[in-house]
Amino acid sequence: MSNPVDSPDPLAPLAELPGVSEAVAAVRKAVDRVYGHRVMRRRSSEVSAEAALRGARGSAALAGADWALEELRRRSDFGPEGEPRTVGAALRVTAEASQLLDVWPQSPLRVLARLHLVAVGGVAEDDTVGRPRRAGESAVDAPSGLEVPGADAVAVRLDDLAGLVVRGSTAPALVRAAVVHGELLSLAPFVSRNGLVARAAERIVLVGSGLDPKSICPAEVGHMEQGLSGYADALRGYASGTPEGVAEWIAFCGRSVELGARESAAVCEAMQRGAA
Repeated sequence: MSNPVDSPDPLAPLAELPGVSEAVAAVRKAVDRVYGHRVMRRRSSEVSAEAALRGARGSAALAGADWALEELRRRSDFGPEGEPRTVGAALRVTAEASQLLDVWPQSPLRVLARLHLVAVGGVAEDDTVGRPRRAGESAVDAPSGLEVPGADAVAVRLDDLAGLVVRGSTAPALVRAAVVHGELLSLAPFVSRNGLVARAAERIVLVGSGLDPKSICPAEVGHMEQGLSGYADALRGYASGTPEGVAEWIAFCGRSVELGARESAAVCEAMQRGAA
């Protein structure tokens, strides 16, 4: 991550990059709109549950398991292999993220370890679960077209990221969430399930920051709707470390939150009509 390291708050300057303030404002407007829906006054827990399901579906789709919502609702068995395993992992990680909001500001590395443990489940029989890659280990789900750093660099950058989280930042929630997401995706710190963990960490920041306290604006939905190629292109921009690339990634994440908010607004409308 190429940020101004001499700044007391390295994330604050990112809010001044071209297009970022507009993305922040657009996200705030979209979030406020869905929170203001009359259905939210009495059925917010139902909207939150639906958003969690749709967010998990989006994250699983980006990990290669694009299932219909109806299939997720119908299934109660998620096997140890293939797409069922991926969908089950996404559902578990999404649910676990809501339990880790209070831990994240003090111990983000502990949260990441827990998310990875939950994502992998009880299938792996080695010691790679819940810890960053070691020398000689590669990430099976490393982003296509990116050269992920080795274990030593991963350890340093994870510590740097954890330090940013613990110290806090004046940067808008969208900026903080996008940086956490982008860093984890481009580092691919674990042997597997890096995408699921990165998107769950983004969710934790968006919710824990107060931007989306009821977790009804699933960015994972928006990432999916913008397409896997668009997601990969935006990530490459972030990984380049250029101001333009980082700004484009933040704007991409902002658009994803907007699309997630739109999804929940549609859910609210359906509930109001009695169709859901």
